[in-house]
Amino acid sequence: MFGIDDSGIWIAYILAFGCLIFSVVFGITHWNKEDKNDHDDSNLV
Repeated sequence: MFGIDDSGIWIAYILAFGCLIFSVVFGITHWNKEDKNDHDDSNLV
């Protein structure tokens, strides 16, 4: 299929696509979440 006969190449493409989908979903779900240290002023010198 598509001139790619090696299954290792297909696995690499599938894993790369899976990483892309995971990073997009992770970025959307954590877009505006606040970090606990964002408003902590006790670290100021």
